[in-house]
Amino acid sequence: MAKPTSVKIKMESSAGTGYYYVTKKSSRPKPGGGQREKLSMRKYDPVARKHVAFNEAKIK
Repeated sequence: MAKPTSVKIKMESSAGTGYYYVTKKSSRPKPGGGQREKLSMRKYDPVARKHVAFNEAKIK
């Protein structure tokens, strides 16, 4: 069976509220070699009631 082209990742709030989003990212290596960087996005945290940075974490 083939390896999936995308993997699920958890985006945890940097505000420390425990809120998280689940999204997908490509599991294929970037052109030019090297390792993939961790994702970071600004999204809405309803617990903190403002936009904060969400950083990539592993799904347990």
